[in-house]
Order: sequence, then structure tokens, then C-alpha cells
Amino acid sequence: MARQEKYIVGLDVGTSKITVVVGEIKPENQLDVIGIGTAESSGLRKGVVVSLEKTVEGIRRAVEEAELMAGIEISRVFIGISGNHIKGFNSRGVIGISTKQNEIFSEDIDRVIEAAHPAGMPADSEIIHVLPQEFKVDDHEGIMDPSGMSGRRLEVNAHIVTGSTTAIQNILTCVHRTGLNLAGKVLVQKANAEAVLTEDEKEMGVALVDIGAGTTNLAIFERGSLWHTAVIPVGGYNFTNDIAIGLRTPIPDAEKIKKKYGCVLGSYIEDDAVIEISGVGTPKTRIIPQRALVDILQPRAEELLGLVHQEIRKAGYESVINSGLVITGGSALLTGITEIAELEFSLPARLGKPTGIGGLVDVVSSPAYSTAIGLIKFGQAENGQGLRPTETGVRKVFKRIKEFFLADYI
Repeated sequence: MARQEKYIVGLDVGTSKITVVVGEIKPENQLDVIGIGTAESSGLRKGVVVSLEKTVEGIRRAVEEAELMAGIEISRVFIGISGNHIKGFNSRGVIGISTKQNEIFSEDIDRVIEAAHPAGMPADSEIIHVLPQEFKVDDHEGIMDPSGMSGRRLEVNAHIVTGSTTAIQNILTCVHRTGLNLAGKVLVQKANAEAVLTEDEKEMGVALVDIGAGTTNLAIFERGSLWHTAVIPVGGYNFTNDIAIGLRTPIPDAEKIKKKYGCVLGSYIEDDAVIEISGVGTPKTRIIPQRALVDILQPRAEELLGLVHQEIRKAGYESVINSGLVITGGSALLTGITEIAELEFSLPARLGKPTGIGGLVDVVSSPAYSTAIGLIKFGQAENGQGLRPTETGVRKVFKRIKEFFLADYI
């Protein structure tokens, strides 16, 4: 009987793009990317569903593309949760230990984490994660795993992440309407951290900045744990809109210009460099200096990173990000963005690309895939149940191919 491989699937439903990544767990726990699907996302605004129909269609297209590439039927996914409705705060739980010899068991750890849950949650709010930061046993602090230790009192500091029940339910409704089941929901900042951060960075202190299309997600790690999360309502679409207005060109063309020529620092371009742009309502094109594009994008990049800096200062974590910043997300590909960050913070900054995977590395080794890769790495760490390729699944995939080609003749 042939050995059946396990698979984990990540679904990143972003404001501009929907991405599906299929990971295969190989021997020795190696994770290989074997399938990728993408589709335009037009049913979300700043991470929140505004059109169920468009979002469902986008998810369906991305899933089908990933199925065709991987040769399996996808039925369960880990989905990233983001948006302005996400809130993060720190909490503390305390319990007494009354077992024989005061030994701490896994049940006690579960109890103290439960004790850290906030009381009186708003009606339209639910907990996404309770992430332990450190434990304290009696007077001993900074303990990462108290299992097997002895003590009379166990405390935990934890980061609590909550979100709007309505916003989360709407995105899950879209998932279910495509016929998919939920393997787990994961905060986008946590998924990105799984994909792009090193253990040393998390230990020393680092700011992870994920510049998405609609929002920018911030996460602060220190001593190996997540201590602060925030969502800033500025993202890649703001760059695109600035180009459209500043150069008087249609939004779709502005997006193409941003992806092809986007640069936020003048030292990266030649003085005589030019670009061709389309006008609004006319087939005629114009030639403009590329420096004019930089003059539009640089102030927006400085504003965005200034807002990130302001959030870090306000939260009181400026002194802990000793290893600097890691910038990821689709708009992290703007040339010069890390240099702008270094000027703003006077700290090192680097581009965050997914690591620790095999398979289609050349395709997904980009900040644009950080969330999707982080989702499958999270699923692997959580020992998520994998999908198994079946004859039925393969037949379903080829049936879809057949229906696609026959559609032109009906």
C-alpha cells in the first residue's frame, strides 16, 4: 500500500489578493510547498468583508488553482484573521497549586491560561488567541514552561487577541460557502512571525511590520513572546491612490506602475530615468521622470512608518526592539522601504521573506507570501490534521478541468 502524505493548507484572504498555499509534510517534518493559487480580491475593505459573493468567488478560484497544481482536493484550511477590528492587550492569570507535592501539571497550565481570559467581553467580540508570554512559580519569574516544577502559586502573563465576532463570522461564512472546513483561524501577525522571524530576533526584541493593501499590521516580540499587536489603517492602496491622483492615471494603471517602478528613495533611480503612463479617459500616454513617482511615494512611506513609530512609542516598546524591524507584506517590495525605516527608527531594518520551507521556494520566497506560508507553518506546529489525496479528490480536480474547457462550447 502506498504511503499517504499529509497536507496543510493556508488561506490568506487579503484586501487585494486571495492566496492559497498547500504544504506537504515530508519525512523528518520537512514542509514543502507543492501548490499555490491566487485570485483577485474585490470583496474586502481594510480586511473586512463587504461583499460575500465576490469574496466567495475569489476564494473558490484560488482554491481550484491550488488544487490543480498540488493534485489534491482541498477540504480544510487555516485562515488568517486581520482588519481594523483586531485588538490586542496583555493580561495576567493566577491560580493555586494543591496537588500532591505541589507539582505543576499540564492541567494546571491550562487552568492558569483560562484564568488570564478577560472578564466582561463585549457582546460582539471574541477571543482569537491567548498567547502565554511567561510564567511565574511562587517568586520565580521568566519561566517559559513550568511543567513538572513545584510551587504553591502559578501565574501567567499572556497576550490576548480579540476580534469582532461579526467580521470573523463573515469571513468564515465565505469559507464555508466554498465547501471548505476550518482547520483553524490565526492572527495574521502571528502567521507572519512564523514565516519570517528568527528565534534570535524574537528573543532580542523585534518589530514586525506587515504592509498589506488595506492596513499595516504591527507585532512586537521580546524574550521570545508576542507582547503587542496593533493595526494601522494605512496600506498599499494608499500608495496606489496617491499615484493615481498625483499622476492623473486610472487606479489599475497606478497599481501596475507601483509594482513595476515603485521606489520610495531617490538615490535608487537614475536622474534621467523616465516612465510611460496612461491618462484618464484617453488612450494617449505620457512620459514623465521617474523621480516624479518617488516624490509621490516617499512622503507616504515616511508617513506610514512614522505612524508605526508613533504606535510603538505610545505602547512603550521603543526600547525593547533591539534587533530592529522586519518589514513584510506585498508593499514591502517598494524599493527603499527598509532604508526609510532605518532613517525613521535609527535601527536596522530588513525585508521579511518566508524561510524554513522546501518545494516551490523560488515562487513563494517573497514578502507577498509571508502570511500564507506562515499559516501552513502554524498548522504544522499545531500538528494540524492533513488532507490526504484520494481517487475521489483527483477525479474531482480533472472533472473541474473538463468542465472549464467544455464551458466554451455550451
